[in-house]
Amino acid sequence: MGCEDPEAMEENQQLVRSLHCAFSKWYNSSVRAEGPMAMSHQTNGSRSLKIQMEDFTSKWQALMPPRHTSIMHVCPILSFLAVFFVVPVIVGNILNRPQMYQETRYILLANVLLSDLLFVTVYMLSTCLNAAGVLMLEWACTTQLFLLAALFSSGILSTMAMVLDTLLAVLVPLRYFALWPVSRTRRAVAGIWAVSLLLPAGVVGVFTWYLSGTCNLHLCSVPVLLVLNVSYSPPLQLAMLLSVAAILLILLLVFSGYVAVCCRTCKAGVWKGESSSRAKGTFLIHYLHLFLSFCPMLVLAYKLMWYCYYGVQDLRVDLWLSLVMCNVLLMLPKALAPYLYGFRYRDLRKALLLFYGIRRGTPIEPIT
Repeated sequence: MGCEDPEAMEENQQLVRSLHCAFSKWYNSSVRAEGPMAMSHQTNGSRSLKIQMEDFTSKWQALMPPRHTSIMHVCPILSFLAVFFVVPVIVGNILNRPQMYQETRYILLANVLLSDLLFVTVYMLSTCLNAAGVLMLEWACTTQLFLLAALFSSGILSTMAMVLDTLLAVLVPLRYFALWPVSRTRRAVAGIWAVSLLLPAGVVGVFTWYLSGTCNLHLCSVPVLLVLNVSYSPPLQLAMLLSVAAILLILLLVFSGYVAVCCRTCKAGVWKGESSSRAKGTFLIHYLHLFLSFCPMLVLAYKLMWYCYYGVQDLRVDLWLSLVMCNVLLMLPKALAPYLYGFRYRDLRKALLLFYGIRRGTPIEPIT
């Protein structure tokens, strides 16, 4: 990638900021009136970039057919419904039963599921507001992005704590309760929330600085912000790359922990006999959830590195990729987690079946 004139880069960034404001107003009007409006643009800046952005905004309905856009908006709503009817039952059952609340694994699982529920709820509300064409003030958009980042960080760190708990239980079973008591687990959960509130501050701060003073109202959609803002801002790209690299490092540590547990249990003979099928099923759940968590981060890392070297080549492709990454890949592991883990533990499965009045059939023994 060749070096660009700093003045030209600054003009391009100012142009993109103004176009984002105009795009937000146009999108708001088009959703309410179901028709495109003419947009006013600045006359200075890169003409090729301006023409590309004008073509993108003026042909929004053609690039994003309403039927396809509705499908993308439905995915977060379905994810919310999937977790809303399961997570409160699991978390409430863990907190109300002393024998479960005194176990580390259940405390960490409740924290993971609670973080996922709050994240999906905030993202679902954001999606509904965007679908309705509602614009947000700068502080409201910043608060929303900060909450999403903090809740996502809490889920990732809680998953890492679950792996640490499993490692200690398998590698040092005799010293497990001394090294990892319940009181220390509760302090660890409090520390996870504290760190989760501090980690996103840098990225959100850079984003606020980038958008400050550009316009009064914003279309606070994460996929649109990735395409129209992050792709043209080197500071935002750097901040997000560092954040994604940290998340991928944590996920790699989680994967390494599960591999270590798998090797140790194989040597101990856990994979043989009657417990083999249950052990394989447990590790399959862990690896499936980990793989689904890796996918959106890998896609985002690829997009950010592509922006750094090549910029935006096709706005339509980039927008579709951002929508799929945020509305589908990011929601999928959080929607499946309560079912993967909730129905795996016998106590939680019984509580869920009892809460919804589902009775398991009892085998009928023949009369001899």
